[in-house]
Order: sequence, then C-alpha cells, then structure tokens
Amino acid sequence: MKDYAAARKKMVRRQIIARGISDPRVLKAMEEIPRHQFVDEALQREAYQDNPLPIGDGQTISQPYMVALMTELLELRGEERVLEIGTGSGYQAAVLSKLCARVYTVERFPRLSETAKRVLKSCGIENVKYRVGDGTKGWPSEAPFDAIIVTAGAPKVPDALVDQLVEGGRLVIPVGDRFSQTLKRVIKTRTRTRAENSTGCRFVDLIGVHGWSE
Repeated sequence: MKDYAAARKKMVRRQIIARGISDPRVLKAMEEIPRHQFVDEALQREAYQDNPLPIGDGQTISQPYMVALMTELLELRGEERVLEIGTGSGYQAAVLSKLCARVYTVERFPRLSETAKRVLKSCGIENVKYRVGDGTKGWPSEAPFDAIIVTAGAPKVPDALVDQLVEGGRLVIPVGDRFSQTLKRVIKTRTRTRAENSTGCRFVDLIGVHGWSE
C-alpha cells in the first residue's frame, strides 16, 4: 500500500463516520495521524483495517473505531490536560495530542514507551509527556487532569484515577472481567461521580495495584 492518505480517508469514512462518530475535530485527527507508522513494517499494509494489531509485549494497537469512540467520549475542546493510561504504540496519544493542550501518558513496558516516544517525535508531536510505571496509580505529581483515558480493561474503576480528575472531568475506561468489558464514561461532580455505559469491548488487562495482578 502506497497511498496511506487515501487509506486513512477511507478508514474514517467507512469505519468511523459510518458508525456514528461525528465530532469534526476527532475525525480530522484520525485522518491526519499516520497509523501505519505506529505498527511494525510487516503490518503496515493492515494498519487501516477494522481491527487491532499486535505491537509486542502482549499488547495491541486498538481498532480505529474504538480509538475514535473513546476520544469522542472525552469531549475535548483544546485546552485540556489529558492523562492516558497505557501508551502502547503511541497512536492514541498522537490522536489526543491534536485535540488538547497536553497529554501525559503512562506505560508499564519501557520498550513500548521508548518506541512510542520515537514515533511521535518523528511525527512532529511535542506536547506529550511520558512515564514508565504502574498506570493504575495515575500520575499524582501532575494531577489534576481534565480527562483520563484508560486503554486496558479494568476489574473496576480505580479510585486513584477518579481522585486525579478535576470537578467536571471525564474518565473513559473499559470495565469488566478479563474476557469482556463495557466501555464506561465516568464524570466527576463536586459530591459524587456519574457513570455512563457506552458499548461492549475487549481490551488487554489493566495490570497494577488498582487493576489486575499479572
């Protein structure tokens, strides 16, 4: 495949718009970010297909539609500070970087974090800060955040992440067992949190003290 730009437009039209994603800023970011650069060269021909792909260490780059859906649920307007749990390939962080002021991303595998940093730099993306560690703890020293996105399935919503949201902040996270989850959006108010269910999904495990054990 040589015309990756045409493939991205086709991906956005057939996989994302056709399924109801309508935020124009999300669609523009998905059309701009070169997803093929976030996978191994041997898989680049498959980069714009409607499925996740392996990236090593038992992790995956998420299906394009799921990236778009989770991003739209954050309702970003451009000035937010966003925490991402699970850097993975760096693709989700790249999309977020086009929609907010600053992305803080945590990955437990050093190799994935370094590779993501290299690829994002090659794309000219400079508003992302990286950390290697237990993402279930969040990033307390940089909190609070306007929005948090978790790209791994959790047994429950980690209180540590909710605590790091501003009032009115949104947390998007898959919650369920290790085989099937429900994508949830948690909105923090002054006195409580409100959870909304979006769709069924399946992600790799969220490993850590406030997630699954290995």
